[in-house]
Amino acid sequence: MRILLVEDDDETADYLTGGLEEEGHTVTRTASGRDGLFLAASETFDLLIVDRMLPELDGLSLVKTLRGGRVETPVLFLTTMSGISDRVAGLKAGGDDYLVKPFAFAELAARVTALGRRPHSTAAETNFKVGDLELDLLTRVVKRAGQPIALQPREFRLLEYLMRHAGQVVTRTMLLENVWDYHFDPKTNIVESHLSRLRMKVDKGFSVELIHTVRGAGYSVRAPD
Repeated sequence: MRILLVEDDDETADYLTGGLEEEGHTVTRTASGRDGLFLAASETFDLLIVDRMLPELDGLSLVKTLRGGRVETPVLFLTTMSGISDRVAGLKAGGDDYLVKPFAFAELAARVTALGRRPHSTAAETNFKVGDLELDLLTRVVKRAGQPIALQPREFRLLEYLMRHAGQVVTRTMLLENVWDYHFDPKTNIVESHLSRLRMKVDKGFSVELIHTVRGAGYSVRAPD
């Protein structure tokens, strides 16, 4: 397996890297949480081994950000924090397993093997672009023509869904189910009002509109041909 090890203690990192490579794995190691986030989001790994306490960005925040960006690579947390609440926090953040230091390498190797057997999705796309409109899932930044656009969380989810389906028509029902998690019609103009505000932020002041209403069908984000 190709493993990313995010561990700031050199002695621990060297020990784990040596043992994992003897097991036949390929290990990439970084000591920084921010570097770990960049590598995990931009490259393909089979497993992430992440220390909870890291410089620049802690392990929980690293994994939460990845999961928010739809990166589903399995994560094994390493930590000295052994309380039940600490383990629960790690799992809620998106971790798949949790190993408390100190540990026997044989146990870590067994957990690595078990996680490697689990089916998981390939590297997820975290950046979307339509014309001069850009959306970054990891940084939660939206820009048009290089200028940042401030969106509310629901507006961000709405734009993300539209950009994931760029060039396609998405219906009101699809938006209710995937943006609001409604599996019924609330009989309100919630979709229309949010789209109106989103249009004001994304298209106002630009000569080219990117958010379109397809009469009788739904909505679409698309750039001109």
